[in-house]
Amino acid sequence: MSPGELERSFINQYQGGFPVLEQPFRMVAADLGCSENTLLDSIRHLLDTGLLSRFGPLYDVVKLGGGLTLAAMSVPEEQFERITALVNEFPEVAHNYRREHELNMWFVLATESPESIGITLNKIEQATELEVYNFPKLEEFYVGLWLDLDTDDRVTTVPVPAAIATASAAAPASDSYTLDDLDRKIISATQAGLPLVDCPYGLIAEDSACTSQDVKQRLQNMLSSGIIRRIGAVPNHYRLGLKANGMTVWDVADEQAEELGMQIGQLDFVSHCYLRPRHLPVWRYNLFAMVHGHTRDEVNSKAEYIASMLGDNCNAHETLFSSAILKKTGMRLAA
Repeated sequence: MSPGELERSFINQYQGGFPVLEQPFRMVAADLGCSENTLLDSIRHLLDTGLLSRFGPLYDVVKLGGGLTLAAMSVPEEQFERITALVNEFPEVAHNYRREHELNMWFVLATESPESIGITLNKIEQATELEVYNFPKLEEFYVGLWLDLDTDDRVTTVPVPAAIATASAAAPASDSYTLDDLDRKIISATQAGLPLVDCPYGLIAEDSACTSQDVKQRLQNMLSSGIIRRIGAVPNHYRLGLKANGMTVWDVADEQAEELGMQIGQLDFVSHCYLRPRHLPVWRYNLFAMVHGHTRDEVNSKAEYIASMLGDNCNAHETLFSSAILKKTGMRLAA
């Protein structure tokens, strides 16, 4: 199912920058040239059809004080279904993908504290009786998937709008803002999405036993500190046509990794770029870059562009395509 003209405009313009005002949908509706009720119905339709994964604040788990890591396992084919069920039972597992590699299961853990990462990984190893390889983020070079739909509903990845990217980059260190009980109530009420009513922040205030002004101020504070990356629509790139998902991985000299990671992260078609540890002899790669495309050939072409850009600085590389989404619930922290 393709989005309509209004839905397309909403997706293109409001993947971030959604206003923190008393009646935000009224302002957005006026900007898009429709009524408030029509806009709300359109957002509900996008969510119901799966064209949007969610709509609301995108929280940075680490800046919330939690732990976050990427992990991988080599799962025997005859055990894959059973192991998937065991891993997905852990509430800390936010995303889980099957990828075409000897390490064929890759999942993201989000925990209440950094210390809980190791504890949870140990529990998964005990439950599955398989070794889990931990790939924590050593350095982040770029994070930002922004999609653009043209009038033919062909979707492409584009750079995050400058105003939103600048605001995110300017966010101070995480210790500049300390969460209190009210912040956590607001996070609990919004991490699954904003309520689709004319005064969403007022409704959140009722549930959080505070005023609408309190909610708006706390959200603004968390935006300014980087705890909230942005507020807006989260498109489902699979449903919108970007069905090829390639995790490109690169073996570069450790002393060059920062410089090369910055170069890769600046490419328009890269949505995430990180430095992560090697696990020799099983895993030789230290740079990870996510590339999305309509087809595998498109992703492979983009990966070859990165390879040509790195030249002799790259010792080896691979592209791990995802062949199945095993779990995708998003990252949740308890209040």
